Amino acid sequence: MGATDSPFLVQAANYFLYLFVIYRYQDYMSQIITNNNKPVIGITIGDINSIGAEIIIKTFVDNRMLELCTPVIFASNKTINFYRKLLNENNFNYQSIKDFTRLNTKQVSVYNCWEEEVQITPGQLNEVGGKYAARSLEVALECLKNNEIDGIVTGPIHKNNIQQHNFQYTGHTPWLKESFNAKEVLMLMTAENMRVGLLTEHVPLAEVSKYVTVDNIMSKLQLMKESLIKDFGIDKPRIAVLGLNPHAGDDGLIGNEEQKVIIPAITKAKNQGLLCFGPYSADAFFARGMYKEFDGVLAMYHDQGLIPFKSLATGEGINYTAGLPIVRTSPDHGTAFDIAGKNIADPASFREAVYYCIDIISQRATYAENTANPLKKTELASEHLA
Repeated sequence: MGATDSPFLVQAANYFLYLFVIYRYQDYMSQIITNNNKPVIGITIGDINSIGAEIIIKTFVDNRMLELCTPVIFASNKTINFYRKLLNENNFNYQSIKDFTRLNTKQVSVYNCWEEEVQITPGQLNEVGGKYAARSLEVALECLKNNEIDGIVTGPIHKNNIQQHNFQYTGHTPWLKESFNAKEVLMLMTAENMRVGLLTEHVPLAEVSKYVTVDNIMSKLQLMKESLIKDFGIDKPRIAVLGLNPHAGDDGLIGNEEQKVIIPAITKAKNQGLLCFGPYSADAFFARGMYKEFDGVLAMYHDQGLIPFKSLATGEGINYTAGLPIVRTSPDHGTAFDIAGKNIADPASFREAVYYCIDIISQRATYAENTANPLKKTELASEHLA
């Protein structure tokens, strides 16, 4: 600057230069943290008589997974050893821990949730399998709340035999919702080529219609939008809404929920800035590949969304719970008791659930950094200039 420049201009130039330095430093430190700190991913064992332990061991016997995360399996040494021998996976190595002071970031850890002898009977649906599935979840939840793990991938449970005094829910999703006092959550099935969220989850078909309300649809749409932005990095997500009845009601000829509830909800959502469209007839929507034009799809009930998802998803699909303060994923399949203990279970969906858990944790950190309150930086710069 020349000698004729005012002190105000000099001060302003220094102010903006300081802001730039702060920004570059924070960006640099963020890169260091991102590159060097692997997330600690908690793994719940699921029903100990299911394929849960098998797909977990098959996933983490590959040491390359340890380059991406630090896995902590919530089970017991004896349970893991039982399945390691059954699968003849002698290359699967781990350390046993009872707290996180001895956590080795270069090794699989088994967090011992119980010490007692437990009879494991692969393929059998019984009370024992449910009891220890619930115990694994209980301990993992405590570690989540203590910020000792960064995210969680849940093994498959059976919704009937897991019913205990400390677990009386129809699945992981309502359990997590209550555990974290979440206002709303969304079961979001996710794959390379589609994301399908559910208005209702494990609800009998005869009761679905009473949950199809304007408020419920609005709540799920808003949550899906927020998750697609924050968790998946989509700036302006386009969301399709399916109808409840065949042919989306055929203008009221086959049911009137579309006319009275779904269309008004979509209109209201649009007025609030959401890019949502529909209602679409579910059969034609998926058969014609219309789902490829959208970032997310809201289905009215479980089978309406999951049957086409599992039939058409590219790659391996996973289940993600949107709306929680923590990241939770799971494989898109169940306990598979019919093949448990036979060493034929495919770990692909579970492995994909681990990948998604890692990716969403990273994406959330990026979103938080990009949307950090700029006033704090301004205040810091002002203090420097004062």
